[in-house]
Order: sequence, then structure tokens, then C-alpha cells
Amino acid sequence: MFKKILIANRGEIAMRIIRTCKEMGIKTVAVYSKADAESLHVRFADEAVCIGPAASSESYLKMSNIIAAAEITNADAIHPGYGFLSENAKFSKICQEHDIKFIGASAKMIDQMGDKASAKATMKAAGVPTIPGSEGLLASFKEAQTLAKEIGYPVMLKATAGGGGKGMRAVWKPEELEKAWESARQESKAAFGNDGMYMEKLIEEPRHIEIQVVGDSKGKACHLSERDCSVQRRHQKLTEETPSPFMTTELRKKMGEAAVKAAEYIKYEGAGTIEFLVDKHKNFYFMEMNTRIQVEHPITEQVIDYDLIEEQIKVAFGEKISGKNYFPKLHSIECRINAEDPYNDFRPSPGVITTLHFPGGHGVRLDTHVYSGYVIPPHYDSMIAKLITTAQTREAAINKMKRALEEFVIEGVKTTIPFHLKLMSHPEYIQGNYTTKFMETFSMEE
Repeated sequence: MFKKILIANRGEIAMRIIRTCKEMGIKTVAVYSKADAESLHVRFADEAVCIGPAASSESYLKMSNIIAAAEITNADAIHPGYGFLSENAKFSKICQEHDIKFIGASAKMIDQMGDKASAKATMKAAGVPTIPGSEGLLASFKEAQTLAKEIGYPVMLKATAGGGGKGMRAVWKPEELEKAWESARQESKAAFGNDGMYMEKLIEEPRHIEIQVVGDSKGKACHLSERDCSVQRRHQKLTEETPSPFMTTELRKKMGEAAVKAAEYIKYEGAGTIEFLVDKHKNFYFMEMNTRIQVEHPITEQVIDYDLIEEQIKVAFGEKISGKNYFPKLHSIECRINAEDPYNDFRPSPGVITTLHFPGGHGVRLDTHVYSGYVIPPHYDSMIAKLITTAQTREAAINKMKRALEEFVIEGVKTTIPFHLKLMSHPEYIQGNYTTKFMETFSMEE
């Protein structure tokens, strides 16, 4: 097994990886920016190396500094967590060139699945249902016009290099297409340096349902069932649950089989997620693949009693997966607790946590890196904790989440706890009637 793993990340995911490494008897190296010197992952790792100033571009995204930290500490593997360099093909390749195992997808796999247009073509070839739309990138506005007419409005314009909702435009009528085409291209060019666009049929009343997969170096894959991530704001997930209240046994079986087929077709190695859009008629379409661990992986761990980080590490070392598909025995919900003000358009709220009280009790899990007196820096993602409740039924998991949220005290900064409390009492959410459009009509004021 690996002797020492460097964690090329920060915050709660760095803590999460350190915990599993300790349980496996593997030494850990934390890397940190100057802004994170007082962070818990620095304190709990066996060794810690400062890799630069606060800006991500000068620290957590600085490949040369991370490789240097791995070399001076003799780390034989790097776990990238999620975000930052976790889906960076160049970084995966550099690790390989330096004989350091990248605990994630190979450069080829990231390239194959990271570009949305090529990922869609690959999935089509694998026989996985894909959304009707352009074959590869659109060459011109005229081609976009012709295709939109062919597949029928509404359509969705998407930037091939997009992420976080940038470069995406829904177009409902032919006369709106040109304006949407121009603005999406400009936004994508500014954000990603690439204005390549493709088009898809807009799926109405969509659910965002993803299937967790794990593949090994022997070409075998299995799935660990689904997660429903439909409650989103500006394409950012707010809460997730498993099993999905929308799912049927038949649909779960079909989607699970499609995800395994996709993973085995590309000989995927490691933990990954096949993301689908599911329409109101329960037709499902491949959307994208995340070739890394997901923020919401704990709910899957809770319902099938399975350590996904441990599995990632074992697979990276060359061990075989169990090969069996898993189905949820319990119900689990995750609320992302962000340092944001839900009463003020979710404006970020960095600063000092003056008072802190964590919830506890049976079926309550909290993944976090914060403590009383911790300074939330303004430079990174605003998520400071993930609260997960697990119970025998969905109703019980919701009631447990309400109770845990009421117990959760964070003072000194604004957080999304009041939003989640309101969500857990929302009649449509309680009934499981929500789509990716849910937040468009949700209000904190009611």
C-alpha cells in the first residue's frame, strides 16, 4: 500500500481524506496557502508544506509547487480531492511523469470525459442515452439555427469548456437565438478562453440524478446507486439525497446499468460519477461525467456503509473492486452549509466564527474543517460544512435534519442554515416534488 499521500486540497475534503488515510495506516502531507495556515487539515496531517500565497492560482492550482512538496516529503501518491486540480489532465500527466500516483483519472480519461462534446460522442458510442443535439461543436450561428429548427424549441446552448453554469443559455423561441448565441460565446471566452458552443434539446421539468461508479484497473466497474441533486441555485447544488424520491426500482436498475456500461466502455479507473438529466416521463439522458470524488459522496457512504475514499486509494494502488452493484438500504440527506447570507441573495460572508456548536446524535454526520475562532478566508469556495442525516425513511431523515439544523449554531458570519431549515419544511420538498427549477420560485421571505 502507499506509504505517504499528499492531499492537494484544503478544507473539509482534506480533513476527510486525512481521516481515512490514518485509519489505513498511511502517512499524510497537507499543503496550504498562507491564508490557510491555521486550518485544521494543516494541524491533523503528519506533515504540512506551505505552497504559496492566498490566491488559488499561486497555491492550490500551482502544479510545480505541489509536485515539489510531494518530492521533498517523499509522498508516493497525491489525492486531489474535488475542485482545484482534481480533473486537470495536465496535472495527472505530470504526476505520472514524476512517478507519483495520481489518485484519480488518467490524463487520457480526463481529456476524454472533461470536454462535454467529446464525452457525449463517447457515451453515444457506448450505447448510453444522450440528449438530442449537435454532433460536436457548432461551426456557425447558421448551423445553430438549422439544428434548433430540427430538434425543436426549447433548446439549450452550452459552452464546451463550461462549468458552474457559465456559457449556458436556454432559448425558447427562434427570435431569441442570435442574442443568446453571442452572449454565451462572449461569457465562455472570458471565463475559459474558449468560445466553442454546442446545442442540446432543453429537457423540461428535469431532475439532476447522478450515479456513483467505481472502476478498477482490470476494466471492471460497479455502481453504488443514485443521488438526487436537483435542488440547485445557479447550477450550484445546495442539497442532495439518496435514494431519489423520484426513482422507481426499474428506473434505478436501468440507470445503474447504463452508468456501469459507460464506465466499462471507457475502462474507467477510480471513483467517478455519471450525471444524468431525467425528464418528467422518466426518460434519462447522459449529461456529463465527473472523474473525481463528489462533494456529496457522504450520503452514498451512509446508505450502503462504504468508505469511498478508501476505495479510491485501494483502486489507485491496483486492487480489484468488489464488482457488485449496491442499492440503498437507508435514506440520507446532505445540506451544504455555506458562509453566505440567504436573506441577501446568498452573498458570501467571510470572517471570524465567534461561537460554534455542532449537532450530534444518532444518524448525524458532520464533515467540516471549521472551529470556534476560525477565520473563513474570502479567497475560496464558501462551503464550510456538510451536514448529513441518515434514517430508515425519507420522512425520518428530514425530521432528523430539521432537528440537527436547529442544534447547529454558527455565530460571527452568516450561513445557509436558515435556508436549509426553511427548505426542510417546504411542502413541495417534503413531498419530493422538486426539479432543477425549484429555486426559481423559492423565497426566504414567505
